[in-house]
Amino acid sequence: MADAAETMTFEAVVSKLKTPWSFGFLPDGGLLITERGGKLIHISQNGTRNTVSGVPKSQANGQGGLLDVLVPADFAQRREIFLTFSKKQSSGEGTAVARGQLSENAKRLSNVKVIFEISEGSSGGRHFGSRLVEANDGALFVTIGDRGDRPSAQDLTRHNGSILRITRNGDPAPGNPYMGHSDALDEIWSSGHRNPQGMALGLNGELWAVEHGAKGGDEVNHIKRGANYGWPVISYGQHYSGAKIGEGTQKAGMKQPVHYWDPSIAPSGMMIYSGKLWPQWRGHMFVGSLKFDYISVLCCSNLTETAQIKAKETKRVRDIREGPDGGIWFLSEDRGTLYRMRPTP
Repeated sequence: MADAAETMTFEAVVSKLKTPWSFGFLPDGGLLITERGGKLIHISQNGTRNTVSGVPKSQANGQGGLLDVLVPADFAQRREIFLTFSKKQSSGEGTAVARGQLSENAKRLSNVKVIFEISEGSSGGRHFGSRLVEANDGALFVTIGDRGDRPSAQDLTRHNGSILRITRNGDPAPGNPYMGHSDALDEIWSSGHRNPQGMALGLNGELWAVEHGAKGGDEVNHIKRGANYGWPVISYGQHYSGAKIGEGTQKAGMKQPVHYWDPSIAPSGMMIYSGKLWPQWRGHMFVGSLKFDYISVLCCSNLTETAQIKAKETKRVRDIREGPDGGIWFLSEDRGTLYRMRPTP
């Protein structure tokens, strides 16, 4: 397997970040970066840094806190952004989505509204999911982890362990598979997920997600309307005790992953590349590893891992995105730094 880092130049763009989780590009050349502790940071094109006020209060408990940020395609017209975070609820906390308007000087959010929160919070600071993707029709896909409550991922009357499809107002998006069903929630697009922390649109607009398995069995899934991806009934991993999970690796009516890792790489962040600076990587999938400190490069219809980008900069890669310039940008949680990769001249 190729070590692609040898052909890369790494540039530290933003440093001294504290547990960064996500970032987004603004059309004026600026950046937004979330820190799990609750800060939203703006970096201007010339490098000026400020903390944005008005961010909704999050519960920074375990894996929870301020998580994803989405800059939608029409930001220049509406200046709206979307955030996911762990929100205090009557019973513990749960994943929520907020919308707000970023001021012209990027110092504050106004008109902030929580447009969605899961129906039932729980204690224990794990498996919030929380990735956001804007679909080509403007709807929002949102990943929700099982919150450590494994059976809930098969319960369509709860949001846990699902990928949702909602409007910008937080309503169920028209065309969702369970609209009007008394035994399922209208927002659910797919179910049977453990903890999806990476999600991206392919070049043809189809949706992909990557999720944590237990001990082994991290998955890449091609997300389809109304599909059940099996957790915790089927899995290629096992419980941390070594016990078997569910009924095995396959069951009728449950989707198979397109790729799985065993041992687990602890995947977080996902991007499908346009080929702008590396034409040979057009359509390739890039996934960050929190456990083994590299970026996995997956290719072709069967998503074989064809390369690993591993360097001192790739410590606990939390998020990865393609920049406007075609560079590959990623957040290293351990180094507290946002990096940009370009081909070595």
